[in-house]
Amino acid sequence: MNSREKQLKAFGRLLTIMDELREQCPWDKKQTMQTLRHLTIEETYELGDAILDKDLEEVKKELGDVLLHIVFYAKIGSETNDFDIADVCNDICEKLINRHPHIYGDVIVANEEEVKQNWENIKLKEGKKSVLEGVPTSLPALVKANRIQDKVAGVGFDWEKPEQVFEKVQEELEELQEEVKSGNPEKMEEEFGDVLFSMINYARFLNVNPENALERTNKKFIKRFQYLESKAKESGKSLKEMTLAEMDVFWEEAKLQ
Repeated sequence: MNSREKQLKAFGRLLTIMDELREQCPWDKKQTMQTLRHLTIEETYELGDAILDKDLEEVKKELGDVLLHIVFYAKIGSETNDFDIADVCNDICEKLINRHPHIYGDVIVANEEEVKQNWENIKLKEGKKSVLEGVPTSLPALVKANRIQDKVAGVGFDWEKPEQVFEKVQEELEELQEEVKSGNPEKMEEEFGDVLFSMINYARFLNVNPENALERTNKKFIKRFQYLESKAKESGKSLKEMTLAEMDVFWEEAKLQ
């Protein structure tokens, strides 16, 4: 691993290159925080993909892309004299120190849960009116549900045992089935949302990240379906020409791959 001196030198090199690009490159000169926003989101998702794939070489590259965006925003902020990269670093340093009194103060904690509870209580003392203020409104619904549950649990609003949460899942499934029988679309959607919310809560109790779990299933399904498509093509048929029984043969093969 590189020494701290080399790490700081590399970060300084990136800042210098950012200055040069902002001054000399026509594309970089035109960018604003608004034009970079969607690109930053895309880069973050690409980093997430690399992490799920356990591709550490790709993780390294995607971290570089995300870091570039952070430096880019700081550069734009410095041009309007609002903030620069030093302000960004110092702000997060102060936040970390303030929110870790068990490291930088005299608070004693017994475990991770107490750390999380202290974290939420400290944020309320900082002026936040609700523990849910820190949940971005634009988060995908599944991720948002997970964050909401995690945050309210941090102040003690939570179930005590996984079994209780599973009972809630079963209860919500029964309520969904009742609405399916009634045929009311709005009620079905509402109850379906309750089922998903309770499942996400159950995942938290199992120490399973629901977003990661679903994305792994997405990737697994894509891989198996593409295997099915390739086998169908080898046999000279399109999927539309095949029966479900024929497709199922290749699907079972895919599961063994």
